[in-house]
Amino acid sequence: MYRDYLTARSPVRLLEKGLHGGLGTGNLGVVLAGHGVGKSSFLVGLALDEMLRDRHVLHVALDESVEHVRAYYETVFDDLAAQSQLEDAATVHAEASRNRSIRVYGSEGFHVGKLREALELEQETGTKPAVVIVDGAERLAATDVKALRELASETGLELWLGVACKDEKVDGLPERLAASAEHPSVILALEPRDGAVALRAIRDHDNPDVSALHVALDPRTLLLVRN
Repeated sequence: MYRDYLTARSPVRLLEKGLHGGLGTGNLGVVLAGHGVGKSSFLVGLALDEMLRDRHVLHVALDESVEHVRAYYETVFDDLAAQSQLEDAATVHAEASRNRSIRVYGSEGFHVGKLREALELEQETGTKPAVVIVDGAERLAATDVKALRELASETGLELWLGVACKDEKVDGLPERLAASAEHPSVILALEPRDGAVALRAIRDHDNPDVSALHVALDPRTLLLVRN
């Protein structure tokens, strides 16, 4: 019950409203940010929100370790629990963690076929991810992004890519991925601004006017907060 209260009040609901309903099933979203700005923490925050709503998340990390990814989740959950004065945090943490799988790959060996295999293995164990996160996607090729978008559409997944950019000011997809710009339904940029980390929508599905998102990242915890 308390998890329902927590997720109902989550700033992620404001993000979804700003994006006219959120990413949505069958769609590909991209989160862009300079190195160290908070991209991974933002993606983990989105994943935790899904996990707390009993939706299974598959987190794919390129050129990272399982321990490193798990530590991100521990830190973000601890900050969320402290900020929200979460009751019985240990139980909530254990229940939410059952809704997450982590897989790591070297960027040179990763392709959409690997993700298909991972999804098949998840289904064989009785879980079907509703959300997939691929962090470190700046190492992919533009053709990989197209294939991932096709996979999301085919399977009904919500698929987020985390892409690191060279500069803190984000103008769009980095040059390596520029040819894939038509494939994401949502593109978000994280940028340091006025003592916070601002969240800006570069693309919001087919909406010609990009709405204000009314959310930002707390610069200390990197949790999504109301702006």
